[in-house]
Amino acid sequence: MTAPPTDPIAFSRPWFDEREEAAVREALRGHVSGDGPIGRRVEARLAAQLGAFRVLLTTSGTHALELALLALGVRPGQEVICPSFTFVSSANAVLRVGARPVFADIEDRTLGLDPADVEPRVTPRTVALLPVHYAGVAPDMEALLDLARRRGLRVVEDAAQGLAATWRGQALGTLGDAGCLSFHETKNVTCGEGGALLVGDPELARRAEVAREKGTNRAAFLRGEVDKYTWVAEGSSYVLSDVLAALLDTQLDKLEEIQRRRAGVVARYRGGLASWAAERGVRLPPALPERGENHHIFFLLYPDARQRDTALTSLRERGIQATFHYVPLHSAPHARRLGVHAELPVTDRVASTLLRLPLHPLLSAGEVDRVIAAVRETGSRA
Repeated sequence: MTAPPTDPIAFSRPWFDEREEAAVREALRGHVSGDGPIGRRVEARLAAQLGAFRVLLTTSGTHALELALLALGVRPGQEVICPSFTFVSSANAVLRVGARPVFADIEDRTLGLDPADVEPRVTPRTVALLPVHYAGVAPDMEALLDLARRRGLRVVEDAAQGLAATWRGQALGTLGDAGCLSFHETKNVTCGEGGALLVGDPELARRAEVAREKGTNRAAFLRGEVDKYTWVAEGSSYVLSDVLAALLDTQLDKLEEIQRRRAGVVARYRGGLASWAAERGVRLPPALPERGENHHIFFLLYPDARQRDTALTSLRERGIQATFHYVPLHSAPHARRLGVHAELPVTDRVASTLLRLPLHPLLSAGEVDRVIAAVRETGSRA
């Protein structure tokens, strides 16, 4: 095998330039803590863009999930059903409010919660469903929302990967009672660390803003609704700094171009790998017309774990930072300690055979072609 090129191809890179630098410098001249004029402007911008009644910026997507469950009043002894094929934040948020995560299997098509596997896991203790929009692709939300209505459950969308993606024309994060976005460094739009809670109900928004402001009615005070603020409920410190909000505001200015560039990378991957994948039984992300893509992740699903692992090792040897994805939460050490193990065959198969390719707005056509060539060279008929 020839030596790999000296320049590695990064799995993910944020697109920052002088515009972000200027925005941060300007923010440093004014209000730098949370819930300032820049943050409120970005919240209004996102609410208008996504069609949400209210958006509250948070310090992370993880904190947005915690805030959603706090505002909904999820309590110790209750259960929340979520996928095991997700980042640990989904389950940790449930634990942080004292409730118990219950893991359900995922659909083979969307890699999101499978309604057919969720319903048998509903018990009298179940109070909410927490679907994850993996790769910005919604699971069968019609069935999940119908199940929630029939059983009297709340729905919190983990839309950490879902900005700019839709389900039947509606923005992800606005379908259930609450939705949670992430602006982590790996997301399509980033401020380094950050998130947002999306809510559609005024009373839920009020409870969320109290919990976000350390359990105080400070937000009402700033609007002039009370003459002083005080401790009125349980809460924590979830407010995003205006400095990071300025960074996020500038990234949102770039969103259309970011999405155009990511779509170009995905189209090039599909064009270069479709015939190879069909020959070798490797699955590419499905094209689902009712779901508007945001091109957050491009993955390959190999026929078995051995082929996936071989390809992953070979790509890394060539300087390509491809990677696997989640170790299923139900198989993790902490899940065993909590006694929340489950039999989830689709989750186990997907987790052992999925490989993600580099995808970000700074990838050149030459770099994408180099990834494609490397994938085709490492493919196996075995």
